[in-house]
Amino acid sequence: MTDTPSSIARTVLTIEARALMQLSEELPQNFDEVVSRLLRLQGRVIVSGMGKSGHVANKIAATLASTGTPAQAIHPAEASHGDLGMITKSDAVILISNSGETKELVDIIAYCTRFDIPLVAMTKRSNSTLARAADHVLQLPDVPEACALQLAPTTSTTLSMALGDALAVALMQHRGFDRETYHSFHPGGTLGAQLLRVSAIMHRNGALPIVSPDTPMGETLVIMSTKGFGVAAVIEAGILKGIITDGDLRRNLDGLTERTAGDVATYSPHSINPDALLTEALALMNAHKISTLMVTDEGFLLGLVHIHDLLRAGVA
Repeated sequence: MTDTPSSIARTVLTIEARALMQLSEELPQNFDEVVSRLLRLQGRVIVSGMGKSGHVANKIAATLASTGTPAQAIHPAEASHGDLGMITKSDAVILISNSGETKELVDIIAYCTRFDIPLVAMTKRSNSTLARAADHVLQLPDVPEACALQLAPTTSTTLSMALGDALAVALMQHRGFDRETYHSFHPGGTLGAQLLRVSAIMHRNGALPIVSPDTPMGETLVIMSTKGFGVAAVIEAGILKGIITDGDLRRNLDGLTERTAGDVATYSPHSINPDALLTEALALMNAHKISTLMVTDEGFLLGLVHIHDLLRAGVA
């Protein structure tokens, strides 16, 4: 009887998970050496492989490049027809081949040998043609493919990709690659928005609904309506003292127009520093169930950020 799709999926995932654990336990001995060599590199890391390994090479190159290590993927067949010129003596090359005998890699191997370009082999076989030609070998564990026929690259490509991630993260951390640099490489989309600072989107100066403690509530209501945030910031000598929200208005309906802003305000409101990430602002809003957050520095009011601003930025 044929296994159900779910049972097949669990088998595949179990096989690959065990292989990843084995890779962790049997991390190539010269992993640190490879990281050190790539950290000293003046040029780029060139990554290549054929077939499924080629797709893995593209992913590894992309991950390296986005985390501070200049990298480029090259197709081995194209390399044999002119793209070898993309590889310089300042570069290093990582070649991926499970067997280490992929014939399409021969020209790149010969080119690296001829021009003394550092070559890193990512392969399962330490005695393969690729491994023997390489300066460094990142040997993968000899584990079965998850394919029932032992033909389709499954476990082997998972291991190659995971080892590439390990290289990228190790290089990233040793370079001191921080959030600011990461954002400069990822300015677009939700990821870019999550790394933006509050100062990048906050409302400032004349856009702020500001009143003083002795401002009559009649005037305060006009300011709240005109500015359009549904709140008013109560400040004194530039320092944020309190905030007036719709809830404060409802709680003080009786004789509201006879009062001042200082009589109605909620004091010591939640605020955030302009250097905080937008994700931190969203977390604070969610935690306290508020839609507007004042931006301060050492108590001085600098701006205001609304939940709609976070929605437009793609964070909320």
